[in-house]
Amino acid sequence: MAFDLLGKLGEDGIMSAVFSEERVVSNWLVVEAEFARALADAGVIDTARGERIAAACRLDVIDRERLWKETRNVGYPILPLVKQIVAALDDDDAAWVHYGATTQDIMDCALALQLRDAADRLTDLVGQFGDAIAQLVERHAGSVMPGRTHAQQAVPTTFGLKMAVYLDQLARDAKRLTAARARAAVVSSYGAGGTSAALRDNGPAVRSALATRLGLADAELPWHVARDRVAELTSAAAMTAGTCVRFAREVVDLSRTEVGEVSEATGKYRGASSTMPQKSNPISAEAIIGFGVVAQNAANAMLRALEAGHERAAGEWQVEWRAVPGCLIAAASALDVAREAAENLLVFPDRMRANLTRDGGRIMAEAYMIALAEHLGRDVAHESVYDAVLLSRADGLALPEALRRSVAPELWDRIAAVLPEPDAYLGNATRLCASALTAWRSRTHGA
Repeated sequence: MAFDLLGKLGEDGIMSAVFSEERVVSNWLVVEAEFARALADAGVIDTARGERIAAACRLDVIDRERLWKETRNVGYPILPLVKQIVAALDDDDAAWVHYGATTQDIMDCALALQLRDAADRLTDLVGQFGDAIAQLVERHAGSVMPGRTHAQQAVPTTFGLKMAVYLDQLARDAKRLTAARARAAVVSSYGAGGTSAALRDNGPAVRSALATRLGLADAELPWHVARDRVAELTSAAAMTAGTCVRFAREVVDLSRTEVGEVSEATGKYRGASSTMPQKSNPISAEAIIGFGVVAQNAANAMLRALEAGHERAAGEWQVEWRAVPGCLIAAASALDVAREAAENLLVFPDRMRANLTRDGGRIMAEAYMIALAEHLGRDVAHESVYDAVLLSRADGLALPEALRRSVAPELWDRIAAVLPEPDAYLGNATRLCASALTAWRSRTHGA
């Protein structure tokens, strides 16, 4: 396996284990075992035979080196797996191993178990990241800072409200993952062409029993080539990773030397440069962006798997084998690193407040326009403040002074005392922070 440097920067071990070689082979064996028991439940074989077959579906029965060698020749792993299970049984029992099943049934059931656990892990990580963001919302609901549109100062806001938008987005991410989990955690037992013909009238009963035994939902129709269930979960994971990337880019932007409003956790050599001693690079944010982009690209690859035709894919299925674990591991890793970054984020309210004046107070232009609009109407007020902004830039004046020079003296006398300070032009910021916190805690904790 190729060396994965990005993974060394924070790959989520729990999600990696979900897609490990041992877990994959173990899942195939679990499905084969429970399929034998489901055959017994449906009366196709007797219970004792089902239990003997199930008992042979163990990891120690499988020679994995031989399994992968034969898989390369066959193209799929289940035939070589079944042959090794069969070799561990007497002829009478061996005759009923994998009876009426097809390779993709076994692999898709195993995948469904992985997708279920992967969705649970992602949802748990969303909760952890969201809880860290909620702390920032609560702590900084009143920390006034420049709001920025198109990367330029726009109007005052609070850091808490900025974080509240992330909290609301994460709540939607969690809902998408929950919905996708429900649709992905379904059984597959339809036989060679999706008709269950080999099991005759017993097909539905076997499938239902297998679903119950595996803890998966039943699905009446085959989904061998209908891969929207899988693509939905990877897409939801990629969108969640996108939330992480947006947060990471925010950290990068706000921690720029010229901005300095936040910083990642500091420590000896953390984010250090090998040649520039002053550097403290935003390494967590950079890792998040790396994981997030990988997750998104893998999810895009999964969309190509939707093109599978007829009753069985011819190459599209193989895309899943790399794209699904690639997406879900990367998304989980992005979430875990984002959680850690949010928990340890350093926030500098004094620098935020200082930055409100960096542009000569022009961040208050809309506020001044609204104050003037009561006397001049909005359109004339806009033109008056726009002229004042041009003057302030041309002559290096603070905006209030430029406005004083731009408007009639009697009008200035009427408005000078009511021009707001940034703290008085925050609209509903505090209420919105409280609303986001209440919604988050009710959605994730049942409060």
